Amino acid sequence: MGGSGDNGLVSLYRDEGVVLRTQKLGEADRIITLLTREHGRVRAVAKGVRRTTSRIGARLEPFGHVDVQFYSGRTLDGVTQVETMAAFGSAIAHDYSRYTAGTAMLETAERLTPEEGEPAVQQYLLLVGGLRALVAGEHDPGLVLDAYLLRSLSVAGWAPSFDACARCGVAGPHRAFSVSSGGALCSADRVPGSAAPAAETLELLAALLTGDWATADASQARTRREASGLVAAYLSWQLERGLRSLPLVERG
Repeated sequence: MGGSGDNGLVSLYRDEGVVLRTQKLGEADRIITLLTREHGRVRAVAKGVRRTTSRIGARLEPFGHVDVQFYSGRTLDGVTQVETMAAFGSAIAHDYSRYTAGTAMLETAERLTPEEGEPAVQQYLLLVGGLRALVAGEHDPGLVLDAYLLRSLSVAGWAPSFDACARCGVAGPHRAFSVSSGGALCSADRVPGSAAPAAETLELLAALLTGDWATADASQARTRREASGLVAAYLSWQLERGLRSLPLVERG
């Protein structure tokens, strides 16, 4: 699909996506980073969106779930049309727990899609589902975040083990957990520095990974805190550095 422009034929394409972040460009423009369904992570220039007269500026804010028409540029693509699909931002931004959890989800989505233009449909669907769960408010935001982090890591190829030994595969439950080894470890494979989480913590982590919300919602606050610590440590190990937004997340 294309149209005529000053330099000849301009290539247009359309996709749906979630706005991950924005950056100011010049006096009136912004660079918008989105995770899209078909084109993966896309950075595009949205011209004039910082002007008060802009009709699309409010739609291109973080958490926005939008349908966008782009044109292909020499260095960065550009935005020509935007339609709102879901206004997640208005519901998330007014609740601190949801906002900090959601911000960590957006940062994770960007970190786990390092190549621009590389399709990442599963990561996109996970992010949309996670944001919808935050807005619905049926589960604690911290649980929604940890479930999202575990599943997005699994999609990226770093699925942790919470029952079988991550090294030899022998069935658990096991009491040792090592982020560098990939999860739970049997007594024979336990490595120095392994954590010794409570059995309830590993059960909660397994429930979050598999979507067992009955078990997750019934968990105790201390179990959730220990599980969150393990998720954060595992995420930091796989990404080689932690998320800037994760320390701000409000935990129950």
